[in-house]
Amino acid sequence: MALVSAKEMLEKAHAGHYAVGQFNINNLEWTKMILLASQETNSPVILGVSEGAGKYMTGYKTVTAMVSAMIDDLGITVPVALHLDHGSYDGAKAALAAGFSSIMFDGSHYPFEENLAKSKEIIELCHAQGVSVECEVGAIGGEEDGVVGNGEVADPQECKTIADLGVDMLAAGIGNIHGKYPENWTGLNFDVLAEIQDVTSGKPLVLHGGSGIPTDQIAKAISLGVSKINVNTECQLVFAAATRKFIEEGKDLQGKGYDPRKLLAPGCDAIKAMVIEKIKEFGSDNKA
Repeated sequence: MALVSAKEMLEKAHAGHYAVGQFNINNLEWTKMILLASQETNSPVILGVSEGAGKYMTGYKTVTAMVSAMIDDLGITVPVALHLDHGSYDGAKAALAAGFSSIMFDGSHYPFEENLAKSKEIIELCHAQGVSVECEVGAIGGEEDGVVGNGEVADPQECKTIADLGVDMLAAGIGNIHGKYPENWTGLNFDVLAEIQDVTSGKPLVLHGGSGIPTDQIAKAISLGVSKINVNTECQLVFAAATRKFIEEGKDLQGKGYDPRKLLAPGCDAIKAMVIEKIKEFGSDNKA
């Protein structure tokens, strides 16, 4: 099955009051486990690639080729979108040219008028090729691949202006952050989320920083129009923990435990289990 735009899967999720997970990939192992978890749960999935991860995997063309081949070789039949996460203006164009099926242009750090102009251009370029687009208003807190946000809350009217450009999904800051949530985190701002959904006429909304948000807040966010939830940190944490356990127990020194396929297996299994858990929490299982 070929890569697909995220537009249709998110419109279905919005209408059905569930969310599709975006799980970030960093290498072959992560991609394989996320695809297998999605197939096992019969769920659509969005594979997120940050610009940093794209460079780590030697470039967007390599990522597109790897994901496309893996879908064929693993017999994946659920809808899969390959999505650039927090793309720059130039990065968005490069990922589009490399065959990504969905693009996020993050212009939230620009003055709003510049964000608007650049978003309009990227939307037109992508839509001409049947590629879905996500834009952002109000920075997401924390740091991801050098992109730092203070977690400010988005202006609903700015959200409306961007939504009116025809963007397929909108990421709006509502107090969410990348990375681990601090103990003094005050939670998501549902009043602003409800207002954003109202003024954007039911546009599918995106919740970045989905790792560590309590289940009840996830459910409420979905009820208020969130149709895409991004998960990265939680996969990183369970992968690291499982790998650490394997080494601390000395299993890398037993037999051929040092073989990277064996060394990485516990972490990979942990990622797969985490993705299955999140898919069920978001409600996208059996929605492919």
